[in-house]
Parts: sequence; C-alpha cells; structure tokens
Amino acid sequence: MQETRSPSPLVKPTSPFRYGVGMFGTSIPVNMFKSFAAIYYVDTLGLSMKHYSLVLFIYTFLDAIDNPVYGFLSDNTRTRWGRRRPWLVIGTPLLVLFFILFYNVPSFVQSDENRLFWYMLATYLLTGTLDSVMNAGYGALFPELFKSDRDRAKANAVRQTFQLLAMVISIALTPMITSAIGYSLTSIIYGVVALAVVLFCAFGCHENPENYTKAPRPHLIRSIIDLVRNPKFWIFGIAGACYSAAFSLISQAVSFYVKYTLGLSSTMTTVMLGVVLFAAVIGIVCWSFVIKKVPVMKVWRTGFIVMAAGFIPLYFVTSFAAAVAIACIVGVGVAACLITMDCIGAKIMDDDYARHGVRREGTITSLMGVMNRLNGLYTSLAFYVASSVYGFVSGDEPGDNPAAAAKMLLCVFPAIAMIIAAVFSCFLHFREPKTENAANSEETSAESAESHG
Repeated sequence: MQETRSPSPLVKPTSPFRYGVGMFGTSIPVNMFKSFAAIYYVDTLGLSMKHYSLVLFIYTFLDAIDNPVYGFLSDNTRTRWGRRRPWLVIGTPLLVLFFILFYNVPSFVQSDENRLFWYMLATYLLTGTLDSVMNAGYGALFPELFKSDRDRAKANAVRQTFQLLAMVISIALTPMITSAIGYSLTSIIYGVVALAVVLFCAFGCHENPENYTKAPRPHLIRSIIDLVRNPKFWIFGIAGACYSAAFSLISQAVSFYVKYTLGLSSTMTTVMLGVVLFAAVIGIVCWSFVIKKVPVMKVWRTGFIVMAAGFIPLYFVTSFAAAVAIACIVGVGVAACLITMDCIGAKIMDDDYARHGVRREGTITSLMGVMNRLNGLYTSLAFYVASSVYGFVSGDEPGDNPAAAAKMLLCVFPAIAMIIAAVFSCFLHFREPKTENAANSEETSAESAESHG
C-alpha cells in the first residue's frame, strides 16, 4: 500500500489559485498557435494544405522524442529553486519569442510558397518543442504539490476554469480580435500576457525538497520500460490521444466549417467556438456535482460518448442555429473529459510510485504528453485526406466541394476518434476508494455480527 507523506511543515503550501492560474498562461499562446495555424497559413497566406499536413506529420515525431527527454531532465534537476521552476522560467520566454515569430511572417517569405513552408516548419517545431519544455515542468507540479484527492479536485477545478477562460479568449474570440488588429499584434499581446502569468505562477509554487533530495534519481530508460509495461498507461494514453485529436480538429476545422459549409463570416466562428466553450464551462459546474456521487471513470467515459454523439448529427445540419445547438452537446462532453483527465493521470503516477518507489512525475507527464500529441498523426491524416479527396489545396484553390472537405475535418474524423476513445476507456479500471458511509456501514455490520456471535 502506498505510504502517504504529509508535507514538510517548513514548506509553504501552494495556493490552488496560484498554481491553477498558470494554466491560463500556458494555454493562451498554444491555443492560438495550434488552432489558427491552418486558417492563417493555408487560407490567408496560401500555403498548400499538403504542405501544412507535412508540417504536422514531421512535428509529431519531434514531439514524441522531446517530451520524455524534457520530463526526464526536469525530474533530475536539482536547484535551490526546485526541479520544475527553472524550466518554466527559462522555457516560457523562449516559447513566447518563437510563437510571436510564427505569426509575424516576413513579407519576402510570404511571397514564395517554398520559403513559407520552411519558415512555418522551423517556427512550428521550435514553438512546439518549447511548449513541451514549459508543460513538462508545469504538468509535473500537479501531483507533486497536491497529494489528496480532495486537494487535487480543488486545484484541478481552478486549473480547468482558467484553461476554459484561456480558450474563450485564444480560440473563441481570436477570429474577432485578429479581424480587428491582425494576427501579428494579437500574437504579441497573447505572448506578453502568457509570460507574465506563467512567471507569477512559477514563483508561487513551493516544491518540497524532500521529494527529490532524499529520493533516488529516476533513470530515463528504466522509467520508459516501467511505464510501457503498464497497461493502464497505454489504455489511458490511446484514449487521451483520440480525445486530443478530436479537440484539435474542432479548434482547427470550425473556421473552415463556418466559412465553407455554412457560408458565414469569421465572426460566426467566434460565436460557434464560444458556444462550445460556454457549454463546457456550464458542463464543468454540472459534472463537479455529478462526480461527487459518480466514480470519476464513469464521468470520463460518458464524456467520450457525448462528444461522439454530437459530431455525427453535425455532419447533416445546414443552418447555423442547428449547428450551435449541437455544438452545445459537444461542449458538455468536453467538460466531462477536462474535469477527469488530469485526475486519472495522477492516479497512474500514484500507482507508479507505489510500485517502484521513484518519483518521476515529469517523465510520466511527458510520456503521457507523447501519447496525447500523437494526435498530430491523426490530424495530419485528416487534412491530407480532405485535400486528396476533395481537391482542397488552399484558400486560393478550395476545390469543387470545400463544404464537404470541411465536414470531413469537423465531423467525420472527430467522431471516429471519440468512438475509439470510448471503446478503449472501457478497459481502464482503478479500485475506487470506499466512501465514508460505506466504511461506516461495513463497521456497523461487523459489530453486529460480533454481537450476534
């Protein structure tokens, strides 16, 4: 049985708000980076969709390599600042720099498609790998700073609230903002805000030195072998990757869907994305009450099913009102996934520490990140198929049926991904802790049996 250590009285506890607000900073630039890369480079600058899919394809392999390396380095860092803070303080400014460069393409690059491809590839890879650096540190702090299920639930609720707020700004409102001030200035504003918020978070998180000064150092190869032998990791990882792929396609494909399928302006993209995220906010409040009475695993599986159920009818609607109504269903499913994914991941880390006695939250977080970011292969495939089947080359050459291409991106591929996620989730099981009432009931039954004996 895993030993539960109380935090050292000399270590100042970390406020859930101070940690949770960091999610706002980590999410704002990355959401814009990944959600509007396609509409900016393909539809605005004229990069071919096949070149865009190639960038995603190449990045996926880099992401698979760099994540565990950064997590391992984070686990083995020993400074008076802790293990995680240095990576946040160093990685975040570099991330912001290359994120801004990504959306500030020089004019001589824009004038040549080959130069545009190489520029996008370089800045996409650098921004993406620095996102891995930042999140290797931030994600590993969650199970380390908050030990009990109650503390984790509270901190995660704060974190997910800030993530949704970041999504509202950097996904839902971005089309409207960029229409007014452009992608260049928008990226600068988002980058500066992100830097300030992440540094505020980093200097307010207090790690316990006992977690790493007296504990054995983890080894990268040993850690990878231990984790890949754990079936829970694979089940959770594949289901999470499918969810990430579906969500990634939502944020990237809605702009195409609104423009080419519904024939509306980018302002309506803001409305539709806003509805999804608003439904997710309401959903988190509702699921927070449900999860007090229903096991977290059931809520997690239900989220996958609800999302899959929303994508299917979205393929057949032709009016904006119907699309918005169905988008609400998808948002409720997203909320169920958001409120449960990190808690399940923390359970896997607890299980790993109980088995092996080594604290390696950074490595495990990063390896889980590898699984989640394999969604790039699926997303790349979706754009490649849409281009090949419907002849969608770019915004200048959208092909004969761009509406069908957009529906394939937003409806078909996400629905398939969520069905796969729902199936895999059925095979992941944890022993749920007994509730206090159940424990008291068992004690009463035992006492009754003794008295009758």
